[in-house]
Amino acid sequence: MQLHISPSLRHVTVLPAKGVREFIKVKVGSKRLSYRMVFYSLLILTFLLRFVFVLTAMDTIEGERKCSTIGCVGKRLGPRIWGRRLESTVPEEMYKILADSESQEDGSDVPQSLEEFVAEMKSKRSDLKTFAHRLKAMVTLLEKKTRSAKIQEYLYRHVASSSIPKQLHCLALRLANEHSTNAAARLQLPAPELVPYLVDNSFFHFVLASDNVLAASVVASSLVRNSLRPEKVVLHIITDRKTYSTMHAWFSLHSLSPAIIEVKGLHHFDWFTKGKVPVLEAMEKDQRVRSQFRGGSSAIVANNTEKPHVIASKLQALSPKYNSMMNHIRIHLPELYPSLNKIVFLDDDIVIQTDLSPLWDIDLKGKVNGAVATCLGDDKLVMSKRFSSYLNFSHPLIKDNFDPNECAWAYGMNIFDLDAWRKTNISQTYNSWLHKNLKSDLSLWQLGTLPPGLIAFHGHVHIINPFWHMLGLGYQDNTSIADAEKAGVIHFNGRAKPWLDIAFPQLRTLWAKYVNFSDTFIKACHIRAS
Repeated sequence: MQLHISPSLRHVTVLPAKGVREFIKVKVGSKRLSYRMVFYSLLILTFLLRFVFVLTAMDTIEGERKCSTIGCVGKRLGPRIWGRRLESTVPEEMYKILADSESQEDGSDVPQSLEEFVAEMKSKRSDLKTFAHRLKAMVTLLEKKTRSAKIQEYLYRHVASSSIPKQLHCLALRLANEHSTNAAARLQLPAPELVPYLVDNSFFHFVLASDNVLAASVVASSLVRNSLRPEKVVLHIITDRKTYSTMHAWFSLHSLSPAIIEVKGLHHFDWFTKGKVPVLEAMEKDQRVRSQFRGGSSAIVANNTEKPHVIASKLQALSPKYNSMMNHIRIHLPELYPSLNKIVFLDDDIVIQTDLSPLWDIDLKGKVNGAVATCLGDDKLVMSKRFSSYLNFSHPLIKDNFDPNECAWAYGMNIFDLDAWRKTNISQTYNSWLHKNLKSDLSLWQLGTLPPGLIAFHGHVHIINPFWHMLGLGYQDNTSIADAEKAGVIHFNGRAKPWLDIAFPQLRTLWAKYVNFSDTFIKACHIRAS
């Protein structure tokens, strides 16, 4: 290819290399372009570029807050023109200062808010080092205040959830008095002619273990009112000796006919003695070890090194319910009801919103426990639980036997195939791991019956539809009423029980609708809907 430029610079001719006489003419313009004009244009452009570079360098070195227009253009365009990027060293300097030793501020004159901090920096025109130190002091102070506030909140919630409200105490006293003075409150439950149905496997048998009369009344009422065949419902209520007269009086005076209600105390089961029930001995040891090992709530709260959520879990471990036989009784259901083939176990902090008879049609495929999985939902707080959430996998005994990523399941509404259960050693495994945890100073897990339950029922669980059991209404208030109303069973697991003042108001209504607030005993004890 050949290139010909005319002397006047008005024509440019491009000739192909293979002799073809085709060419392209480019007309530059009618105005004559001189070499002198080109030279001066390049000279002026060079001077301007050098001027922009000097301004950019000055702005960068001096670190001005506001740069000149040309300087800013130079900062933005200069690096792009030269193919490189100018990076500020301010973040690195900040990191070095913040990584220094703890701030020596005593807290008296530390800014208490971001607004105060910004105002101080603007008024004093502080340098970078002062800025970083004051920022660190302010953040440290606010972190201490936030931690203290969180711990106080957890402590108050622990006290509120562990104490018996005076309204419930009043109800228990009045019912106990009624049981001793009113023959109608001592009627046999169930009536003699209904006793044979207690072992009839053609009925739907439910078991509720509770020492809370008001909570048990809501479970029973919601179960019967939502049943399509209440005449086929048998509810077995188990309670302890001190609550038996109270529980018996309530259900004697508040009939749920045609459903059949049985109330029994643990002392009514002949085989239930300390020598025959290993879990009783384990519970007694657990209570002693837990009180010595943890040092009580004061020692837990006084710990300045642990994170607030760890302190919250340790406070929760002190809850009396974790040492209650009502919580551990489910592991002995095959012995408690030797004539029954299948039962549905219910916690006393649930509300039933649908007919539960279809649970008997679920094929457990030879498994013992039908339960809802707790690792398959969108709720990160409640439905993201795996074995690692409950068991201590830093302990070799746990690490060598279980998978931390295995999905956990929920206690509270469980279908138990008692025939299949009797063919296993689930109860023995449960008791064995309770003793192992005691020997390891409670280091295998911290609280509750679910961790040993996960171990004992390992390999014996059939996952059922999550419709049957919605969890977390006692942990958080972001559960919508619409979603909760769609569930077959809702569970107020967590501290915010619906009968406590700390309950979430919008969720409590789902529980309160099954309480008759015009009842004589309820009104006398000032138990209100809100």
